Amino acid sequence: MKETGILSNKLYLYLTEFFAGMSVMAVELGASRLLAPYFSSSQIVWTIIIGTIMIAMALGNIYGGRSADKNPDPDKLYGRILIAAVWIALIPAVGKYVILAVSAVLIFSINSNFLIWAAFVACMVVFVFPLFLLGTVTPSLAKYTVDSLDENGRMVGNLGAFNTIGSILGTFLPTFVTIPAVGTSITFLIFAGILLLLALLYFGSRRRGRIRAGAAIVVFLLCCIFGSSDSFAFWENDLTYEGESVYNYLQVKEDENRVILSTNVLFGVQSILKKDDSLTGMYYDYAMAAPLMADIAGREQMDVLILGMGTGTYATQCRRYFDNMRIAGVEIDEKITALAEQYFRLPSDVEVTTYDGRAFLQATDQKYDVIMVDAYQDITIPFQMSSIEFFTMVSEHLREGGVMVVNMNMRGRQEGNINQYLADTICGAFSHVYTVDVGYSTNRELFASNSPQVLDTLQRNIDALTDEELAGMMARVQDGLTAYEAGNYLMTDDRAPVELLGMQVIDDLIGDEVEYYKEIYEEQGIGGLLEQLG
Repeated sequence: MKETGILSNKLYLYLTEFFAGMSVMAVELGASRLLAPYFSSSQIVWTIIIGTIMIAMALGNIYGGRSADKNPDPDKLYGRILIAAVWIALIPAVGKYVILAVSAVLIFSINSNFLIWAAFVACMVVFVFPLFLLGTVTPSLAKYTVDSLDENGRMVGNLGAFNTIGSILGTFLPTFVTIPAVGTSITFLIFAGILLLLALLYFGSRRRGRIRAGAAIVVFLLCCIFGSSDSFAFWENDLTYEGESVYNYLQVKEDENRVILSTNVLFGVQSILKKDDSLTGMYYDYAMAAPLMADIAGREQMDVLILGMGTGTYATQCRRYFDNMRIAGVEIDEKITALAEQYFRLPSDVEVTTYDGRAFLQATDQKYDVIMVDAYQDITIPFQMSSIEFFTMVSEHLREGGVMVVNMNMRGRQEGNINQYLADTICGAFSHVYTVDVGYSTNRELFASNSPQVLDTLQRNIDALTDEELAGMMARVQDGLTAYEAGNYLMTDDRAPVELLGMQVIDDLIGDEVEYYKEIYEEQGIGGLLEQLG
């Protein structure tokens, strides 16, 4: 189809294809960051995002091709791009409210697989429509680039190449440039602005569509004003720090007693600093038994490695009570390490390596007396740090009499739950495994060693403690310790369904929390529920 004006410029058409492909991938990556604080960033959530976006693109391709054949009016294509730009700009302003609204509705109607359904419905509502519109770009542009059948293969190939190159850049730019530098919200606005500019160039050159173009500009500017905040926890008004890194959404909150780090709005505390230097009241206190099991009093110096350093809560606490420790940590998120130094009093002599925990073990020959594995967060459990191969590697990096301590953060009640899988797998690498439930939480602390003397060593070192608070805590840990009897659940590098197992526990936890409100809803309806919540 022969066109005049701006559409006769093939470069403009190629740029439309290029930026459409770039925006699709940028929105996909932005979607993962928008959903992560509410549903985690697990493989399950990524699968839902990719799946729903592929549905949107496929439907867009079909509709775009049929629409171009039936009525090849370029006004319609660039009108769709204009609408997509406005919709994407609206995502940072209203997206988080839509996600919470979807979750609030589904939590009272879904009895299982809540995270899957909530994430899927949220994706469908927030992201499918604009990406459906962008999916119409390629078949529509083919109408305006192909002048004859002799060159249609070359021109369609060029369109595909520009779309692919744009998609490549749209993959790397948000991850490594825009999200770390300016956040997810502004990333959405940047790519919405690019699409808006493409559409405005078209309508401006054709001297029509000025009313809808002007309306789009107004909405976009309003979104820039009201949607540029990087705050996911919009109900919080006293955060000390809120921001994003390559890996995480991060928030630091402080009061007169403590400083806490959360890397997920809905799933609690990942690190804590007590300002009075007391015990934390969390699983870190229970993990203090590991140095005692490894005979801290009988060693001139103890080497401790923390995989999943966070802001250094465990390191700070160990240093507070024991002066003969050399502590090293591994933390994949360097921004968390920076927060540790700024807000959490991480000792300056604690060496932190920015690396994946398993990759670090593969790269070092050093052995340790205690290795803490603290890399599990809600449903986001790295499979490569949950397999028999990984725990065997940990065992090989422990000295004689050494102890591994693992924080398992979701205590399940169903047969074959995530903690059973983890504990059974650990039993394949260690001969002596003990667990203790952490009070007032869903955490369970696991201690593993190849030494048969760890319990006797623990008792001896507790008797030698001079700090009454720590001694009392360790006595409670000792009383709660249970020798774990290995079962037949095993995770390997080839098969470690950690997300599905974790989701089962999350379903149980959510079910327990909302059961009371479900009964009110069933008996009194929405009015009774709102009255109770109010």
